[in-house]
Amino acid sequence: MQPSRRTVLASLAAMPLIGAAPAGRNRVVLLGTKGGPTPNPLRAEPATLIELDGRAWVVDCGNGVANQLAKAGVPLDRLARIFVTHNHSDHVADIGNLIEIAWSSGLKTPVTVHGPPPIRQIVRDQLSALSYDVAARIREEGRIPLDPLVSVDERALPGPVVRDRGTIVTSALVDHETVAPAFAYRFDTPGRSIVISGDTRYSDALVALAKGADLLIHEAIYGPAIPRMAGENAPALADHLRRSHTLAEQVGLVAARAGVKTLVLSHLVPGAGVTDAMWIAAVRRNFAGPVVVGRDLMEV
Repeated sequence: MQPSRRTVLASLAAMPLIGAAPAGRNRVVLLGTKGGPTPNPLRAEPATLIELDGRAWVVDCGNGVANQLAKAGVPLDRLARIFVTHNHSDHVADIGNLIEIAWSSGLKTPVTVHGPPPIRQIVRDQLSALSYDVAARIREEGRIPLDPLVSVDERALPGPVVRDRGTIVTSALVDHETVAPAFAYRFDTPGRSIVISGDTRYSDALVALAKGADLLIHEAIYGPAIPRMAGENAPALADHLRRSHTLAEQVGLVAARAGVKTLVLSHLVPGAGVTDAMWIAAVRRNFAGPVVVGRDLMEV
């Protein structure tokens, strides 16, 4: 059963604050806006930056996320937290790479990875694959050991995740077919509330999580394109796509029922061949508020 927002916030209020800082400007940048692991010259794989008072929090780590952070002007030694929505490769492929590249770029402060099982094993395996390089850089460049900087917060249940310098993070379980658990995250920062859907079909739990949010960043699939994407694998693949993702018009329904202030479409499937006008027209069937079709490196 999903906990109520009141229960979640009460639980978080009892958690210790990690540090303390005055309310400040936060920045949200869409680092990668394409769904799926196949490379695309127009869109990078899924990742979103939430920058809070100089700390970089990254939600999902598709291939190339370190380069996207550099393009967004974020020094990698500011990396502090990684939130994983689920363990498909386009969301976890570069966790180890990002951490190791941040460390080799001067990171000396802790990094915590939050996500569903088996994220602890995924992080361990990815960093193990880089252990030769890590040892060489410690030996040759005098760098501090990497292992003590990295911790993993693995959890299978929704609810409170962390409270850090005035920002409250909560999660809800969403439905991504056989890839479970899968999470959506809500970030209640001192400036505004941000919800990131992760990969999911239409979800009432996500509607509850997103109630009144300032910004909802939601995955979307364009229904008329599904037969073309399925190709030779139709109808099995077409059925899978419909069961695993949220049609654009259903995304509008989520936004309307949650009463969000602004809706941003990201993790777009397909990543090309659908115009902004087509995406917005589908959403407009159910949502009349502001809609943004995400682009890589767009600040929202």
